[in-house]
Amino acid sequence: MSLYIPAHFRVEDPETLFSFISENAFGTLVTSGPPGLHVSHIPFIPERSADGKLRLLGHVARANPQAAALEAATDLVAIFQGPHAYVSPTWYENHPAVPTWNYAVAHVRGRLTPLDEFELRDLLGALSSKYEGSGPGAWRIDKVPSDFIANLVGTIQGFAIEVERVEGKFKLSQNRPGNDARRVADALEAAGDPALAALMREHPPVR
Repeated sequence: MSLYIPAHFRVEDPETLFSFISENAFGTLVTSGPPGLHVSHIPFIPERSADGKLRLLGHVARANPQAAALEAATDLVAIFQGPHAYVSPTWYENHPAVPTWNYAVAHVRGRLTPLDEFELRDLLGALSSKYEGSGPGAWRIDKVPSDFIANLVGTIQGFAIEVERVEGKFKLSQNRPGNDARRVADALEAAGDPALAALMREHPPVR
């Protein structure tokens, strides 16, 4: 399994990729093996150790067939997608040209191991802290009756992915000549896509 990445769209900087995954951590988990191909859309918690190694934590419902297939999986990829949008050729100054789509993705490959009950509880706490926020009325796992959480933990399968490879593809008009990339970023911002416009400005063409 591989991702087609022309050289001008390839991103390899570990800091950039970790930040991108952290900011777009609702990903797609794809596994394949003897039980077949399985796909789930889930939130992840990315972690990085002191030596720079990346790990992804997640969970799926035990009722999901993918849960039973995780340990038997022979291949997996976690896909993270950032902002994306249609690009009109009318925004270019260089012609002829055709329509396209600008986007940013990261594909993560690695080795999966199951989480035990205590690690799974820690993951649930981390997920709620990250996405619930820190307001005075924020939901917290330690505020929920322990028997309810014990039942919940029994219905989900937690896992960690020890990351072995990350492929980053930021297709952001870096292949366009002249001022086309700047013009596209300006047009996207004006059209209501400031996140993609900002990402384009962070990754301009290398001349």
